[in-house]
Amino acid sequence: MRYRQTLLLLTLALCWLIGVAHAAPAPDIFRVRFETSQGAFVVEAHREWAPRGADRFRELVAAGFFDDSRFFRVVAGFISQFGLPGDPAVNAAWKDKAIPDDPVRQSNVRGTLAFAMTGPDTRSTQLYINLADNSRLDAQGFAPIGRVVEGMDVVDRLYAGYGEGAGGGMRGGKQGKILAGGNAHLDAEFPKLDRLLRARLLEKQP
Repeated sequence: MRYRQTLLLLTLALCWLIGVAHAAPAPDIFRVRFETSQGAFVVEAHREWAPRGADRFRELVAAGFFDDSRFFRVVAGFISQFGLPGDPAVNAAWKDKAIPDDPVRQSNVRGTLAFAMTGPDTRSTQLYINLADNSRLDAQGFAPIGRVVEGMDVVDRLYAGYGEGAGGGMRGGKQGKILAGGNAHLDAEFPKLDRLLRARLLEKQP
């Protein structure tokens, strides 16, 4: 198990280093299929909406970063948030690799996907899906990178019973136990959280 974790960490770190050295822009439009414990949904990302965010999103998916993680912050009528890996070592390798901000070109309406952040230029790996019209977030700099085009009913079913209790958002400053314990902590303390089993780029793109 320790060997597999080390290999995964090295693979993710190598993917990031390759991406830095030979960064290739994401396609103008691409789709990602998320498989979860509630079923599957598909996100369509638009690079013109937020180029830096779309590039990072594709990079994370290609690296398998989201596989076997949890939807750790689901607030009914607000958002579903994910993007903290199950292995704390993987999180440690990525959490400080922030990307510059993108201008907000689309609104945070229901079904859109955007990076979470604590302030300017702090987007790294955490994303959220808007469960309602949260256009008030636009003025705070949260730039949508895509939207759910299939399976929004699946997103709506993600377990919201813990609300902010499992760790909350980045700005709340209460994610320390997730960062340190990963899935082991979440599964022990918040066993009803839904699982993000895997995220994959679809071979047939729009």
